[in-house]
Amino acid sequence: MRQNGKINLLGNSPAMIELKEEIEQVARSDGKVLITGESGVGKELVARSIGALSLRADAPFVPVNCAGIPETLLESELFGHVKGSFTGAYRDKPGKLEMAANGTIFLDEIGEMTLRMQGLLLRYLETGEIQTVGADRVAMSSNTRVIAATNRVLRDLIAQGQFREDLFYRLNVIHLVVPPLRERREDIPLLVDHFLQTLVAKNGGNGNGRNGTGASPGTAYGAIVRSISPQAVQTLTEYSWPGNVRQLQNALEKLVVTGRREVIELDDLPLEFRTSPAAGVRPRRERRRTIVDDLFKKLIEERQSFWAAVYPLYMNREITRGNVRDLVHKGLEEARGNYKIVLRLFNIDAGDYKRFLNFLRKHDCHLPFKEYRQ
Repeated sequence: MRQNGKINLLGNSPAMIELKEEIEQVARSDGKVLITGESGVGKELVARSIGALSLRADAPFVPVNCAGIPETLLESELFGHVKGSFTGAYRDKPGKLEMAANGTIFLDEIGEMTLRMQGLLLRYLETGEIQTVGADRVAMSSNTRVIAATNRVLRDLIAQGQFREDLFYRLNVIHLVVPPLRERREDIPLLVDHFLQTLVAKNGGNGNGRNGTGASPGTAYGAIVRSISPQAVQTLTEYSWPGNVRQLQNALEKLVVTGRREVIELDDLPLEFRTSPAAGVRPRRERRRTIVDDLFKKLIEERQSFWAAVYPLYMNREITRGNVRDLVHKGLEEARGNYKIVLRLFNIDAGDYKRFLNFLRKHDCHLPFKEYRQ
């Protein structure tokens, strides 16, 4: 969203600056956009920012959650239906594609759509025809831009026969990757301040995040929290946030609702947040399998080459710079800091040693090897 001519996405990290620049550029075009990223990173906010910065800003922005609607209802939701076309169809109802005329339709969780619905969507994208459920005639769409998003790896779904490859290429005209929160930790204090100020205002106070001052508690939650200590912020910054920005927002709301003093201190945080290096406690190992784990398995166990398994994904923006850094980190750990051993682990020819290092340096993915030799 635009406020004073700027995108309303919080964050000054290199990853967010790069994403904002991409959004500005993408908004000037009319191409289809595929937004990928983990759950809770803010994919819909990115989609809304594109819509708000585009020439379609004054036209409707229509979101559709493809995962939250059964297939039988999703067809009607997208294409509309006529009276009597099925049980419960008591009147004609326009579909979201028609409602988004001259504007933008946002298809969230596109990876959850059934194969049949994928076929219907593909036909719409190819012809612009809207086949209303129960109608004899086909209507044409009125210049609607399509933005889709998913937290699934669509290429994996294609390999499993769960997603149409032709639909993927139709949607993947412009690809934006929203980085997870753990890859932009420097943005966490800013997000903490923003969410805390919003919650304090919601409660009737006039606090100002970490620098908040006293005020009469509001009545929305009956809460008294107005600020958070630097130690608590540091500990939140060290946490891995598997649920990303959404988890951070919910965690802060819970702290405000249940807080019994004006300043949130370190011991007010739940134990799961305090098991971090900042709190002096060894963090628990995350059991969740990541994209980097899958890529590392392809290199080490399946003996695929880095140039075939990783490089194309990065250049096509299907994985982030942070993913490549994490992969190099795992390789250096295994090789104890020896890049020539990493080369063998990643199934790269010895003659490509300089090419590999140049690639890492050019894309800011080269990691110092000395710390891995300790």
